[in-house]
Formats: sequence, C-alpha cells, structure tokens
Amino acid sequence: MDDQQRRRSLGEFLRSRRERLTPREAGILAGPRRRTPGLRREEVAQLSGVSVTWYTWLEQARDITVSRQVLTSLARALMLSSVERRYLFALAGLPLPERPADGGPGPALQKLVEALEPHPAYLLDANWDLVGWNRAEAGLIGDPGQLEPAERNLLWLVFMDPAMRSLLADWDGQAQDLVAQFRADARQRSGDPRFEQLTNGLREASEEFRTWWAAHDIADFGSSRRRFAHPRVGALTFDYVKLAALDAPGIKLFACMPADAGTAAKLPALQRCATGGAGETGGAPGAVAGADAANPEMAEAADSAAAAAAALTAPHA
Repeated sequence: MDDQQRRRSLGEFLRSRRERLTPREAGILAGPRRRTPGLRREEVAQLSGVSVTWYTWLEQARDITVSRQVLTSLARALMLSSVERRYLFALAGLPLPERPADGGPGPALQKLVEALEPHPAYLLDANWDLVGWNRAEAGLIGDPGQLEPAERNLLWLVFMDPAMRSLLADWDGQAQDLVAQFRADARQRSGDPRFEQLTNGLREASEEFRTWWAAHDIADFGSSRRRFAHPRVGALTFDYVKLAALDAPGIKLFACMPADAGTAAKLPALQRCATGGAGETGGAPGAVAGADAANPEMAEAADSAAAAAAALTAPHA
C-alpha cells in the first residue's frame, strides 16, 4: 500500500483499539456522562505522554513523524497484545520490535531437529546457547550434554574447546566471522545477564575473542560453507542453513547439508560417533572433557578451558 493508505490504516487501527478499551481497564475514572465508546482521544494522549493535537492528527492520517518510542507508549496505553504491537509498527513503517524469548523451544522443534537425521542440526537461543541438537550434531562437534549448562554455547565451544581448533578447518577465519555475526545478532542483548556473563567470560579467557570483539566488526549470517577435519570420519564439508522459529521467539534452527558426495557418504559414520540420544549425553569427539590427556598442549588447553568454565558458572556479585 502507498503512504496515504498506510497512514489511513494506522489511524483506523488506533481508533478501533481506543474504542474497545474501557476507562476501567485503562485505570481511568469514568464520569457519569460518557457518550464516547471506549477511551477519548485526550485520555489516550495523556496515557501516552503526547499532545492531544498530535494524537488526533495521527488518527486522521495526517503526514506526521512517528517514532519507535511514541509507538511503544501508545501500544502500552492501548494495552496491545504482542501481535497487535507488531502490526502497529508495520503500519507505521518502522522496524518490528523483537519478540521476547518465552522459555526456549518446544517439543515440536526438537522433533524437527531429530527428523533431520542423518544431517547435523541444532537449535540456538538469542545468546547462542545450544538448546537442542540431534545425534549427528553430537557426532560432529561432541555431545553438548556432557558439558555444564553455562558451557553449552556455540561461541564458548569455538573459543574454549581445544578440540574445536583442530576440528574446524580455517579456525581463525570461521571464529572471527562468528564473532562478527554474534555482535550483529546480539545488538539488542546489551544488559542481558546471560549475554554479559558470556561476553565478559570470553574476553577474560580468550585473547582472540577479546581482540576481535573490540574490533566491532558486524556481519550478517548467510548460507555458508564450513569445512571440518573430523578425528574419526575425516574431511567433511557442509552448507549451513539458518531458519527462525516464529512460534519460539529468539530460537534459530541450523541445518547442515552435505556439500559433496563424500560428505554425504560419511553421515552414517558421523551418527555412530555419538553414543547418546538426541539432546542427551553421549560420545564426544570434540568436547573439552574428551581432550587427549596424552597430548600436553591439549591437556594444558583443556585445563585453561576448565578454569574459565568454573569462572563462567561461578555466582557474580
């Protein structure tokens, strides 16, 4: 629709929401004589902190500037649902507000991840914590179920699991790109306790993360190709696809599709590397707990990672 139609639809929508909201619901004392259904314009203006004239113009589809802050105030005053809020922002031509996370993925999403077998697949929340995975993914990167909950994070594994450095071909390039993607993906996470805990812990424990995070590079996720040097299966190449779950805000599904016939032929062997079920404990070719103690460098790196993990899980003042 053109701008005039959009402004008219915005005004009509606001008026319909205003007329359905009673003074009692809005916490306003209604007088004995009241002919207006719902709230008056001046009452909405007062509740929203805007002038009556400006709000009247908005309902009349005048060509005026509308900010995110004002729309948020209007949505709160009119007691809009999350769906209505998103519709309001869309009519105003402004970026949609992020939907808050609601406790993680449901059983249906985990079943979808399992149904993608034998292809590796996993679920990440808004802070990139691993909240679901299948056997093939556990066979690829190690079973996240063997780790403490605070360590089940994609960035944490990439920077703090010694085995991931040898598992990921071109570790430097992939790790740096992930940091830039995480900064872009977490642009509205500042102040979130888990986000602060994770980034502070990584800055303290990893010089590479500290350097790349300070660079403030930003990158969008695109369907990307990643190469692995698996200790049991050998060379693997996957094309990564990301999907957002509309019914689970903040949750994203990543599926790994074989980029060549050789990788596709190795998928059954990759599943056999994981001895546990999907999302459960099992064999881990690349978990910190499975670092080769016979290799002094790996053992030292594992000790450092364990110390950092202890700091990550410790209570913070």
